[in-house]
Amino acid sequence: MSMDKLHKTIMNRTYFVGVVLGLFAFVLIGKLVYIQIVQGEYYTELADQRTIKNVVLEPSRGNIYAADGSILATSVPRYELRWDAKVPTNTTYGENREALAKGLANYFNEDAAGWLQKLDRARKQNNRYFLVAKDLPYSAYLEIKALPLFRLSPYRGGLIVEQQIVREHPLGKIAERTVGYEQQDVDGTYFRVGLEGAYSQYLRGEEGRRLKQKIANGQWKPINTTNEKEPTEGYDIYTTIDVNIQDIAHNALLAQLEQFEAEHGTVVVMETKTGAVKAIANLGRTTKGTYYEKLNYAIGEAHEPGSTFKLIGMMAALEDKVITEEDIIDTGNGVLTFYGKYKVRDSKRGGYGKLSAAKVFEVSSNTGMVKIITDHYGKQPKKFIDRLYNIGLNKPLGVEIKGEAQPKIPYPTDSDWDGLDLPWMAFGYGVSVTPLQTLSVYNAIANNGVMVKPQFIQAVGNLGAAPLRVVRPQVLNPSVCSQATVKKLQGMMFNVVDKKWGTANRIKDPHLTMAGKTGTCQVEYTSDEVQYISSFVGYFPAEQPKYSCIVVIHKPNKKKGYYGATVAAPVFKKIAKKIFNVTPVEVPVAKETLDALVDTTPKTVQIPEQLPDFRGMNLRDALLLLEKMGIAVKLQGTGKITRQSVRPGTALKTVATLTLELS
Repeated sequence: MSMDKLHKTIMNRTYFVGVVLGLFAFVLIGKLVYIQIVQGEYYTELADQRTIKNVVLEPSRGNIYAADGSILATSVPRYELRWDAKVPTNTTYGENREALAKGLANYFNEDAAGWLQKLDRARKQNNRYFLVAKDLPYSAYLEIKALPLFRLSPYRGGLIVEQQIVREHPLGKIAERTVGYEQQDVDGTYFRVGLEGAYSQYLRGEEGRRLKQKIANGQWKPINTTNEKEPTEGYDIYTTIDVNIQDIAHNALLAQLEQFEAEHGTVVVMETKTGAVKAIANLGRTTKGTYYEKLNYAIGEAHEPGSTFKLIGMMAALEDKVITEEDIIDTGNGVLTFYGKYKVRDSKRGGYGKLSAAKVFEVSSNTGMVKIITDHYGKQPKKFIDRLYNIGLNKPLGVEIKGEAQPKIPYPTDSDWDGLDLPWMAFGYGVSVTPLQTLSVYNAIANNGVMVKPQFIQAVGNLGAAPLRVVRPQVLNPSVCSQATVKKLQGMMFNVVDKKWGTANRIKDPHLTMAGKTGTCQVEYTSDEVQYISSFVGYFPAEQPKYSCIVVIHKPNKKKGYYGATVAAPVFKKIAKKIFNVTPVEVPVAKETLDALVDTTPKTVQIPEQLPDFRGMNLRDALLLLEKMGIAVKLQGTGKITRQSVRPGTALKTVATLTLELS
């Protein structure tokens, strides 16, 4: 090839390479321009997202209060302190390093030389996020913040303060499962338990925001010293729980569970007129044999109630007038057989023979109740079940706490209805209800037929402000039965405790009248190891019911006892007695009583200007004098007056209410 041709070939290739490089440069510049102008905002935002983020600041949840103002749950701040070692100047750091190390060593009870070494190392490595301490209460945070260097502004001393809000229960385990909690899962959904979950929308408050910047080692440091948006605290919840009654119920249940080595148990104490739940204890056994608030059995566990369900059957039979309380029921030898092999037995070997209908209830005869129901409803079971549905037993109570179990009351049109459903239902089998549902029916009888909804809170709001929401008593059924039936059932429940033949006669007390019904229900009865549920439900004082209460204990050690009268009823008595003795009970004095007192007292009663000393005085005389003075009276205990809440000699015009303690 000649030199001219070679030169030409080289030049052509050079031009080609130049054109290609030019095109590449043009495309590259065009792409850069496109990214900068068209997509610049997107990539800038993406970079910011990777280096700057808006961190959510959880608000302080509202407090949950007991009825007396004691705090059941509250949010408290916890502080994490870090240090930006690059912020202080050499002079500032040098002047404060030894004093700071000594202060930190004193607080943590550690070596000052060790702290000085850690601070110097952080300074040398330009550590922008050195951990000083975490999970500090407010008082500790203030103490450390007051140390040399850290007391300076963040821009001079470098102290970084981060706050977290944590939930605490100042009264410990009291009503822990009912107080509950709210917990967020990794997928963002919430698991809500108890009052914390039921009223989360009020308690939660409004989230805040704080900008943070990503620094070395994947750590995030606040950009500003203040939050971009401050969190707003939530509303407070004022519950019906009485701390004293809760403590009584919890400890009475715990002692019995331990004594009988039971699997779990529950107690609920409710105010008769309002349905206000004053105490609710739910204790389950651990593998180590200790007990804690495991599940809310009172609300979430439906089971066969056994003999406490007999109240429902007796109510239906009396209300439909298919029997009277005096009718004689022949219980025979205490055994009834259905379809040749299914047997109903009384706990008394040989049976009770002939009993009045009232006594069938009072001695808790299974055969007697089954005969009453099957003899009068066997050909028309719908009539019986409709009576139960009219009471409301087929529906949940609708309490605010999540997880209420659905009751089960079989209906004759159900596909699985058979000839054993009605007789078995008569003594509490084949149906399922929760302890709280059972208690609500018994409370209705104590409340002269008015069935009220169990109530856990009184109000929602913040201290010093008008309540956001006030919860008032809610009537679920204005009349579960006629007043005539109510009075008969009240009499029967009183006899269960008062009469020597009553199944709960052993808890009779000379100073406090009680009424109720025992229950002993078999569970796992298809297996070789039959277990039992022991229960008692009733109210006190019997003549003027103030509280109703249910005690249910699952699977006690059979060798130690399993009847409701043995296991559950003593817990009821212990709770009732302690409430009666330690809780002031207002005793209204009827006009007729005062008139009778006046008739046996001198006509002229001298009213003093100062409060007398009532200690040792006859209660009748004290009530008369206090009535004349216009002072409201509260009584504790029974017997003679031993103490009074206001000192004798106090000016009458300053006394509105007086509590008298008797023993």
